[in-house]
Amino acid sequence: MKTTSEPDTGSHDGARLRRLTPEDRQARIADLVLDTGSVSAQDLAETFAVSVMTIHRDLDELQRQGVLRKTRGAATAQPSGTFESNVEYRAKANIDSKRQIAAYACRYVEPGMSVLLDDSTTALQMLPYLADLAPLTVATNYLAALNQLARMRDIRVLALGGQYDVHHDSYLGTTCIDTIRSLCFDVAFLSTSAIRGGYAFHQEDRIVAVKREMVAASTRSHLLIDHTKLTRSAMHRLMPIEEFESIVVDSGATEHQLSALREHRAHVDVAGPAEVRPQS
Repeated sequence: MKTTSEPDTGSHDGARLRRLTPEDRQARIADLVLDTGSVSAQDLAETFAVSVMTIHRDLDELQRQGVLRKTRGAATAQPSGTFESNVEYRAKANIDSKRQIAAYACRYVEPGMSVLLDDSTTALQMLPYLADLAPLTVATNYLAALNQLARMRDIRVLALGGQYDVHHDSYLGTTCIDTIRSLCFDVAFLSTSAIRGGYAFHQEDRIVAVKREMVAASTRSHLLIDHTKLTRSAMHRLMPIEEFESIVVDSGATEHQLSALREHRAHVDVAGPAEVRPQS
């Protein structure tokens, strides 16, 4: 007799899925959630032919690892005020907006400059354009960016070391901060998770600590924000937005949102689709 504790799809695929180890099933769940943004626990139970209770145990483990977060009856890769999305999800989210912003931001870079990039997926989109502005010295704590920069001609690369964090694919901690403090850059480009009341915010205080040092170590700094972050909240205050040379947003920002930024003495640049280089 079929029970509610272990669904039986009666199919070859169902039997194969039930034989997955917990680690393999969790890896597939993570891929599915990161691809779709959010999935209900019931749908996951049906997909993997296991009980909802088993799925909740899997989601507890994936949440512990920082891959996703549990909501009522579901798993999501979407950020919250205390949860920063996994870097794999962020790398794919709002990609067109990030490319607009990155292309515009490179207007503030000239050959011969020293450039500091944070571990944001928005700053990562600047790399193809920076290649055209070489020679440059570029420093970052983002491993994905370091790997790309290492293959570029006439780019001197500085790796900001520290403790590697897989959730962010970057180096963090006191070693990273000490390294930043020992250097001085012409310009820094950073992103963050939310803007509210004239301040930039992020979900994690350890990320805030690194970003503050990056701004302090640079002659000028620019904040790169796609329009979705103008309606979000996050727990830890980074700094007033007026301390940035400019805030670069994409064309998805509304006039009301732009006016709210300017009310706090921020210089705002709006990037458009024409900025973006065609993708091969």
